[in-house]
Amino acid sequence: MSKEVSEEPEHVRPKDYTDPPPAPLFDVGELRLWSFYRALIAEFIATLLFLYITVATVIGYKVQSSADQCGGVGTLGIAWAFGGMIFILVYCTAGISGGHINPAVTFGLLLARKVSVIRAVMYIVAQCLGGIVGVGIVKGIMKHQYNANGGGANMVASGYSTGTALGAEIIGTFVLVYTVFSATDPKRNARDSHVPVLAPLPIGFAVFMVHLATIPITGTGINPARSIGAAVIYNQKKAWDDHVSCSPLTATLCSCVHFTKCLCLHMLNCSGSSGRGRSSERWRRRRITSTSSGRQPSRRWAPSGATPATELR
Repeated sequence: MSKEVSEEPEHVRPKDYTDPPPAPLFDVGELRLWSFYRALIAEFIATLLFLYITVATVIGYKVQSSADQCGGVGTLGIAWAFGGMIFILVYCTAGISGGHINPAVTFGLLLARKVSVIRAVMYIVAQCLGGIVGVGIVKGIMKHQYNANGGGANMVASGYSTGTALGAEIIGTFVLVYTVFSATDPKRNARDSHVPVLAPLPIGFAVFMVHLATIPITGTGINPARSIGAAVIYNQKKAWDDHVSCSPLTATLCSCVHFTKCLCLHMLNCSGSSGRGRSSERWRRRRITSTSSGRQPSRRWAPSGATPATELR
């Protein structure tokens, strides 16, 4: 049977994704919604669990390595604890609060107009309180070991200057926030249906890789709630003197500007030709198959000025 191929003129393809509207700067109506307070509880609990597991891992490693230099999980195991917990907690809380678990991430989404100022401020408060409570639980369980092994606080290692530590934290936070923006981009979600399910995976891996690089320098404080929680409970002069929580906010600003002003414009320009070409090719193949089998082809979208085709019955 002969196959009929009909060529169609190129049309401007409508977007296959929907840009969410910018969040209002001050949405007082959120304060009357139970979902808002449920999200705050989710952020508090998630940050509490994150700090409890990770700081307990750090203290346990230092206790074991003090008796046996080859004992404990090592730097690799600590990095896995941080990255793995972020993967788990983002997966669990993404549908409730968005799975921020990090004031730097919340600040970045505020700059991108994904959350309101009220929600961002309350998220950051809940995250910091959760971090303090989580580290407090660790101290309550292993008080002697906690005080004797630095309390899991971020401190600049010997041989590194404060400027070096600041630079390492800025780069590490840039990697994390950049990954968050990329993994949650609506254009990527539209192109690849599996991406929303896998979004926590690259975020967790980003945390893992950054910890491998910066644990020897600062202990990795790319999460201000993690740094503040450990510093408050440990409460020693060096932990406060070496505090670099301003660096994640600086890196967040740079990452947000880079992604929203550079990459998104580039992706929009590229998606016009390549995306339309791929869609036209798929449409032609579907017409070949439908024509050869005697069925009426169907379309999910119609070009501007065209009439949508009849759906298959």
